[in-house]
Amino acid sequence: MKDSLIRGLLRGIVWAIYAALAAGIVWGLVYLVRLNGPIYFFQALVDGAKLGFVYALIALGYTLVYGIVRLINFAHGDVFMVGSFASYYAITRYGWSFVPAVLFAMLVCMVLNVVIERVAYKPLRDAPRIAALITAIGVSFFLEYFTALKWVFSADFITYRRPFEVVVWKVAGLTITNITVIIVGLTLLLLFALQYIINRTKIGKAMRATALDKPASRLMGINVNGVISFTFALGAALAGAGGVLYAIAFPQIWTFMGMMPGLKAFVAAVLGGIGSVPGAFVGSLLMGEIDVLVVSFVPMGSRLRDLFAFFVLILVFLIKPTGIFGEPQAEKV
Repeated sequence: MKDSLIRGLLRGIVWAIYAALAAGIVWGLVYLVRLNGPIYFFQALVDGAKLGFVYALIALGYTLVYGIVRLINFAHGDVFMVGSFASYYAITRYGWSFVPAVLFAMLVCMVLNVVIERVAYKPLRDAPRIAALITAIGVSFFLEYFTALKWVFSADFITYRRPFEVVVWKVAGLTITNITVIIVGLTLLLLFALQYIINRTKIGKAMRATALDKPASRLMGINVNGVISFTFALGAALAGAGGVLYAIAFPQIWTFMGMMPGLKAFVAAVLGGIGSVPGAFVGSLLMGEIDVLVVSFVPMGSRLRDLFAFFVLILVFLIKPTGIFGEPQAEKV
C-alpha cells in the first residue's frame, strides 16, 4: 500500500513537470510571436527547418552506424565535408549540373567511408569500445588536417558556386527560395528511400537482424561484415548529399566545416534517441529550430546557440535518458 502510494505520488510529480514544461513552451512560443510579429517568427521557423533537414542527413548516418555496431563515428562530419568539396570540383571544374554533382558526392563519400571502416574500425571490432571511439576521433582529425594540405583542398575558405540561379518567392509574407524547396524535397526523398531500404529490402532485413544479434545473424548465413560495410556506405551517401545541400544553402566551404554540423547532428541523433531513424529526424528538426530561434531572438544569439542546444539535450536527458524515441536496452552480462 505504501509503495503504491509512493509510486502514484512520483507519477503525479512527473506529470506535473511535463505539464509545466508544456506550458512553458507554449508561453515561450506566444511570447516570440508577439516580440517581433508573426511573420518574423514564422520566417525563423522556415529557416530553422531548412537547417534541420540538413542536420537530419548527417544524423541519420550516426544513428545507422550506432544501431549496427554501437560505434559513434566522429569522422562522419568530415565525410560530410568531403561531400561538399567533391560536388564543388564536379561543378566548377567539370561543369556538372546539380543532380550529377549530388550523386558524385554521395559516391565519393560512400567509397571513403567504406575504406575508413575497413582500415580503421574493422580491426577494432572486438576491442573495447573506448579504442574504437579514440580511433574515430583520430580519423576525424586526420581527414581535417590532411585535406587542409595545399595540394589537397587547402585550408582556405572557398566560395561555393551554385549550379543554378536562386529563385525567391513571397508566400503569405514569408520569403521562400528554391534552395529551401530543394533541401526539403531531397531530404524527404532520401529519408523515404532509407525507410524503404531498411523495411522492404533483403539487405534492410539483414541490417535489422545484425543490429539485433550478430552471432545469431552469422549462424543464419548473413554476411555481417558486408552488412556493416553497407551501413557505413549508406550513412556516408546521406552525409555526402547533406554536404552538397549545406554548401548551396551557405555557399562557403573549408576543410574544418564538418566539425560543428557533425557535432550538432550527433547531438540531434542522441536527442531523438540514438539508433532510431525517426528520432534522428525529429531531433535534427528540433536542433535546427533551436539554432535559428536563438540567433533570431536572443541577444548575442550567434554565440549562445550552442549553449541552448546542449541545454535542451540535458533537459531531455533528465526527463527521458534514452532520448525522445529511444528505448531502454538491457546489457548482456
